[in-house]
Amino acid sequence: MSDSACIGRFAPSPSGELHFGSLIAALGSYLSARAQHGRWLVRIEDIDPPREVPGAADTILRQLEHYGLHWDGEVLRQSTRHAAYRDALAWLRAHRQSYFCTCTRSRIQQIGGFYDGHCRDLHHGPENAALRLRQHAPVYQFSDRLRGTLVANPRLAEEDFIIHRRDGLFAYNLAVVVDDHFQGVTEIVRGADLIEPTVRQIALYQQFGWPVPAYLHLPLALDERGNKLSKQNHAPSLPDDDARPVLAQALRFLGQPVAASWRDEPLEILLKRAVAGWDSRQIPEQSGLKGDETTTAFSNGSQQAMISR
Repeated sequence: MSDSACIGRFAPSPSGELHFGSLIAALGSYLSARAQHGRWLVRIEDIDPPREVPGAADTILRQLEHYGLHWDGEVLRQSTRHAAYRDALAWLRAHRQSYFCTCTRSRIQQIGGFYDGHCRDLHHGPENAALRLRQHAPVYQFSDRLRGTLVANPRLAEEDFIIHRRDGLFAYNLAVVVDDHFQGVTEIVRGADLIEPTVRQIALYQQFGWPVPAYLHLPLALDERGNKLSKQNHAPSLPDDDARPVLAQALRFLGQPVAASWRDEPLEILLKRAVAGWDSRQIPEQSGLKGDETTTAFSNGSQQAMISR
């Protein structure tokens, strides 16, 4: 892949304002794309209305601009992409790569938390049913540009996962793959909390016959109790005053150099220096995720990233 062909993206859900953990993902993807003289896209993943906060999408875009993270082209909103998702589902149905499933969450939890293919050959109709991918070629491992080869739990890799929910909403794994392919994304830089769905997404790319992007999963920012900073954990919103101190903190978190003169320079110069000095080899590997919940392990030799289910 030539440098000019690189297309990265940041794809937040409008379930709240951006916080420091969100900034890490946005900044890492931005710097990686810009350092390769590539394009950086922004997509609003608004396909789950019950989780969305009114006005959050516009606030997120204002926050990105305030922190100097300017994107290329138009912002893509998943709420405008339903026809594309329906087309993708229809293609999978026509090629017998999906089926309807009426199994409940409680049944799946009772058998250990992974779906066992119970409805694969029962020929259910769409009423009160989810649509699952018929997994033909499980992906058991993938190469991460930071962490090396990550190996998945076989039960996770082999599971026929949901691509259209029982409540009529499109599943995250389907929408993200369809949209990344549509936008020509070649590199996905995101938080380590999204390592787990990567093997499912790669499997979906392959069943569609689409090229698979490169992946780099960044370390996670934690709060004082060791929990991941997240909207669900009520992480504080990014400050709306001088963006430079927070950006400098984010750069250090990512292991990147920060000039001693950053306090005396405009925001644009701080980011320009960050692009010029970007070195993904300096990013710390540790995910920061705790292993005290029910987990699925991805391993790369002696290091393990414990991914909560």
